[in-house]
Amino acid sequence: MPPAQDETAPAQLKARLRADLTTAMKARDELRTATLRMVLAAISAEEVSGKEARELSDDEVQSVVRREAKKRREAAEAFAGAGRGPQADRERAEEGVLADYLPAQLDDADLAALVADAITTTGAAGMKDMGRVMGAATAAVAGRAEGSRVAAEVRRQLG
Repeated sequence: MPPAQDETAPAQLKARLRADLTTAMKARDELRTATLRMVLAAISAEEVSGKEARELSDDEVQSVVRREAKKRREAAEAFAGAGRGPQADRERAEEGVLADYLPAQLDDADLAALVADAITTTGAAGMKDMGRVMGAATAAVAGRAEGSRVAAEVRRQLG
């Protein structure tokens, strides 16, 4: 686990994204350049949203990257469903670039174990306790699995 970061320290992930953008530009890697510019713009927009501008922590930057990757995944599904293969491929490629900056996803067995632990911890008895279990499981997963995967596993184990 990384050391605790104080609020004034710049985000290391954001610095890595900027450095990788420079490298991609020098290498004339159009896909990586466009994707990193897009995610850095989203990070900048997040920093200036709200009442006053602020520097995002690594966790907040990672959250923005995760959100942008999800947008790419959903857009790829929509394009594929509409028969627009090249656009879907481009969205999948952009998601692949963003995946390099996210923690490894949990496999099904690890996710099932975390959900089982959350059920035990919360003392859940059935589907009526799904909200409590989801809160505990989401905290335990900490961004290493999509919310829909967590919810499906919770439903499977509670139902």
